Amino acid sequence: VQLQASGGGLVQAGGSLRLSCAASGFTFDDDQVIGWFRQAPGKEREGVSCFSDGTTYYSTSAKGRFTLSRDNAKRTAYLQMNNLKPEDTAVYYCAPLCAGKYDHWGQGTLVTVSS
Repeated sequence: VQLQASGGGLVQAGGSLRLSCAASGFTFDDDQVIGWFRQAPGKEREGVSCFSDGTTYYSTSAKGRFTLSRDNAKRTAYLQMNNLKPEDTAVYYCAPLCAGKYDHWGQGTLVTVSS
């Protein structure tokens, strides 16, 4: 089971980015749990959005600005991030869970939002 996030970059505050999460090594169907997480410098990793049991959840900071979507045929999930703020600066990761222990975080993708 492997998920790899990509699509990060440098963007000005108020801008948008779409992150991708490519899956390999397992069946990627409608039931697949997908979570997006981020870790800012000096902070703990936190959940941003998650799809599970037909429902998509968002953190308070992400609600209204971020949208999780997926294309099962491409085995890819996405995180559309709009109206980005400097506090969104972090390394973003995806994982096949919403919470709990996970040992295969990968390198993630860096999002930097300038003010």
